[in-house]
Amino acid sequence: MTPATLASLKEDLQELTRNPGCDYLEIRAEDTEKTSFRFLGKELETLDNNRSGGAAIRALVNGRWGFVTINDLDELERGVADAVEAAKTSAQLAASTSVLASIEPQEVAVPLNMKRDPHDVPLSDKIELFGRYNDRVLAGKGITSSNTYYFDTRRRLTLVTSEGTCVEKEDADIGCSVAAIANRNGETRTASVSQGSSDDYGVTGTLGAELDGIIEAAVAMLDAPVVEAGTYTVICDPNLAGVFIHEAFGHLSEGDNVANDSRMREVMTLGREFGNPFLNVYDTGLDKGLRGHIVYDDEGVPTQKTQLIRDGKLVGRLHNRETAGKLRERPTGNARAISYRFAPIPRMRNTVIAPGPHGGFNDLMKGVKLGIYAVDSAGGQTNGELFTFTARHAFMIRDGKLAERVKDVTISGNVFDTLRNVDAVGSDLSIRDSGGGCGKAGQSPLPVSHGSPHIRIQNCLIGGR
Repeated sequence: MTPATLASLKEDLQELTRNPGCDYLEIRAEDTEKTSFRFLGKELETLDNNRSGGAAIRALVNGRWGFVTINDLDELERGVADAVEAAKTSAQLAASTSVLASIEPQEVAVPLNMKRDPHDVPLSDKIELFGRYNDRVLAGKGITSSNTYYFDTRRRLTLVTSEGTCVEKEDADIGCSVAAIANRNGETRTASVSQGSSDDYGVTGTLGAELDGIIEAAVAMLDAPVVEAGTYTVICDPNLAGVFIHEAFGHLSEGDNVANDSRMREVMTLGREFGNPFLNVYDTGLDKGLRGHIVYDDEGVPTQKTQLIRDGKLVGRLHNRETAGKLRERPTGNARAISYRFAPIPRMRNTVIAPGPHGGFNDLMKGVKLGIYAVDSAGGQTNGELFTFTARHAFMIRDGKLAERVKDVTISGNVFDTLRNVDAVGSDLSIRDSGGGCGKAGQSPLPVSHGSPHIRIQNCLIGGR
């Protein structure tokens, strides 16, 4: 599907939605190109350049959905008929119904606006740049292997609905990472640096300055002692704090988790106090250049900044039109799908702990007799209100000063207890994109962003030796 073909679809799609034979009809046609490659050790392990396209069709009849995807746009008329028939069948068999919150129909074209377009850079230049990064890491003393990855994606989308919305937009996504791997006596440690953007290939040129640091860190972790398990005061750096607020709290704020779970509706009652008055959390699609930036979501709702916690109290959540309708709230522009093969569901964009009044890292360390400085995330998991995260790097804090490196620092707890135990939020907000993505309901990786200042948490349960 060429850009010209996709653009010419607009009138055809509008014609199909004028007399749909259902209560609501939505057609989302997409064309996506992706280039990616990966070095594993000395070898260029993968090199892919692919293109995919098709359309997602959703029909609503008496509050029940029919959903059909097609790869051939010549099959649009049949796809619409199949989606309407599926919705009618579902309406006869199911008792629960969906109600869409009302929106103002949008008719807009959103062009791609890039600072530096990866399409203007030859593939050979990209491979050469990351090949140099990879070689530098492999030349590091004590490094035994590497993992270097790059991708860029471009998506063209036309969304038309029976309510009169027509959104034509083009967006991009860029991500990269370089990992240094050290192995000794069967123990392996990894340190990495990553970057991403929605509008600037130039971010890829910033990684070189950090390669010496990840080489040193990977090797140093081999010699670091395992942390003593216990309860500590923990200072989280902006990267780890951002991952925490995204994974442990942001997902709970997505409207489907609240609308479909009566217990969670009780827990996530608006106005409930979740933390100190200086704790503020928001999710936004307005920050241009970040991977979580969107202008319109995949239901044609304009993006916005949505406050989730204000002055320590829960004040909002993240919706698509369906969850907003169920909870009688307004859509927030968070309906997102990773491709036309999926229906849009409530997903985060850029989720952030806002700056607080407590200064920088050194200010937060003052008065901490024995604590841990936890830096970046090496993975984790959540289960409802419970979470476990492993810090990629960690250091002891002794008598208000940074001390020795430690490893295997795992932070566990209940998200609501942990939020209440945040007793300091720094003023040093940092938002840095990575090359990863968010996963939910089989849709991964979705481009998102997250950030925070340094935060201090009392009474953190730390797993270790």
